[in-house]
Amino acid sequence: MADWGPVVIAVVLFVLLSPGLLFQLPGRNKVVEFGNMQTSGISILVHTIIFFGLITIFHIAIGVHIYTG
Repeated sequence: MADWGPVVIAVVLFVLLSPGLLFQLPGRNKVVEFGNMQTSGISILVHTIIFFGLITIFHIAIGVHIYTG
């Protein structure tokens, strides 16, 4: 049986936390901008830290598992 939990969580978080797709933190003109489809180096760094924190919580602390087969 394959455990797809970590894969699904990582893909969903990667898509949702892509800078500029849903939101950008920090934005170019404001602290938070929504749906501007632009990015910057500092925004990529902030979104990477958020991604790492959430992926750690979901994988280690909560232990999300999705089994197939």
